[in-house]
Amino acid sequence: MNAFSTDFIPQSLHSTSLATQPASHSLHYSAVSVGFSSIKPSFNGGNGYSRTSPRGSLSSKTTPSPTPTHLPPPDCKETHMAKLLNRSRKAGKYNECLYFLECSVGKGFAPDVVMCTKLMKGFFNARKFDKAVRVMEILEKYGKPDVFAYNALISGFCKANQIDKANKVLDRMRSRGFSPDVVTYNIMIGTFCSRGKLDLAFKAFEELLEDDCEPTVITYTILIEATILEGGIDEAMKLLDEMLAKGLQPDTYTYNAIVRGMCKEGMVDRAFELVRSLNSRGFRSDTVTYNILLRVLLGQGKWNEGEKLMSEMLSRGCDPNIVTYSILISMLCRDEKVDEAVHLLKTIREEKGLTPDAYCYDPLISAFCREGRLDMAIEFLNYMISDGCLPDIVNYNTIMAALCKNGNADYALEIFEKLDAVGCPPDVSSYNTMFSALWNSGDRYRALEMILEMLGNDIGPDEITYNSLISCLSRDGLVDEAIGLLADMQRSKCRPTVISYNIVLLGLCKTRRISDAIDVLASMVDKGCRPNETTYTLLIEGIGFAGSRTEAMHLANSLHCMRAISEDSIKRLNRIFPLLDVYKELAHSDS
Repeated sequence: MNAFSTDFIPQSLHSTSLATQPASHSLHYSAVSVGFSSIKPSFNGGNGYSRTSPRGSLSSKTTPSPTPTHLPPPDCKETHMAKLLNRSRKAGKYNECLYFLECSVGKGFAPDVVMCTKLMKGFFNARKFDKAVRVMEILEKYGKPDVFAYNALISGFCKANQIDKANKVLDRMRSRGFSPDVVTYNIMIGTFCSRGKLDLAFKAFEELLEDDCEPTVITYTILIEATILEGGIDEAMKLLDEMLAKGLQPDTYTYNAIVRGMCKEGMVDRAFELVRSLNSRGFRSDTVTYNILLRVLLGQGKWNEGEKLMSEMLSRGCDPNIVTYSILISMLCRDEKVDEAVHLLKTIREEKGLTPDAYCYDPLISAFCREGRLDMAIEFLNYMISDGCLPDIVNYNTIMAALCKNGNADYALEIFEKLDAVGCPPDVSSYNTMFSALWNSGDRYRALEMILEMLGNDIGPDEITYNSLISCLSRDGLVDEAIGLLADMQRSKCRPTVISYNIVLLGLCKTRRISDAIDVLASMVDKGCRPNETTYTLLIEGIGFAGSRTEAMHLANSLHCMRAISEDSIKRLNRIFPLLDVYKELAHSDS
């Protein structure tokens, strides 16, 4: 790997007499990203914090210099500069902190590795990647980087999906004599897994083993989760066995990942067997475990089994949390038991001492909107705000759509115009809802203004936007304009679907432009979009209503024989175009 560029470092900066020696340390980490352990500062001759590691450090091969009997007093200027650096960093003024860092090394002070590592993380959080690299360059040239610092840089690039740069840092790290530790590999493995690159994750795992690193519970848990997502519960169980063979004891997070995977693949009985076998061996299932099982049971409508599971959960000392109650509320609303869900919400607040979150309110608001109880939906939106849960754009979109459906487009427009002020800028769904409502109420000009405003705000149209426009134009007899939009859709990222084509076909058939409809059908097939039953019935009805009932029913019977349309469809078409009328048409044509 090429050395980091130092062209941007001021020429006034000069090397200190301190020799750059690699140092490393062990640290606590999470499954995918690096976590920072609490490291106590120890003053070490003005060199800042001291961090050590059991492996991967070249400094262990260097003979330590004798410790002086009397330490010199710390340099007041250096102490003052360190305070400025830390004050700026803690205040989030990272550019200012970088300026002080450059001034500090310019005056001959060695940069502190802990402070530089935190500064790099700050720049990554602010998405200023070049400046994070700049901090590392200064640390490499004038200080003592360690594995912890390199891991922070690798983690930052991985989170930013800049894997190539992360690999270059890894190469740079090795070229300077540092061996990656298990945290380094966990970062890389986690990154590959989160992006669906399981093959690269296992390749990194092999490199970990070749580098004499011992995988941890976290390493295996990351791989197990990713393997399950790829639909390989059996492969995940093999990883679990391998983990146990190495003497590693899976934690609750590991087992919960497996239970969740089994439930997603429909292996509910197998998931229950695993949990019960763990409980029998003294392994304590937690609330998360029970929440996973509860969600899948209620999702299947098994309320009696769900109640038994809740009883078991309580008997084992697992108290339901807000997630448990949000699952219950969501499933009650799904099963149209809204009043019971409201009662449960009140119980959570008044008896359980828990504060409902957005996941408790969302299903209730949606249910009220579906039932047309908009006053209740808005009332619970206000409850939600009073509980400290700020509604998101989905909540507002749900209420606006319900208002529009119930003929209250003006009220919906009032809410729409206040979205920016409440910190929820409208998204493409918001614009789609208001466009359709305004067009249907006859205000075409304002509806089209909505589309222009959306594009002006750099919000791209989606499939629903195009289909809504095509539908509105077709209904109003502007079929040629609708066909033009269909062509525009073909050139965009939103490819026309069978729904898009069916809308145009309906418009053409209503205006009895059967020849054009057949051309659109042919174009649809050429573009690789497969017609469905609705496509065929639209065309049959169009041909029939255009006066060619015999041809229409002949086509219908042919498609029925090909199983392109169902028995129900052929019966309905026979009712629309009775055989008596067809025979009359034949007799009329013969005469």
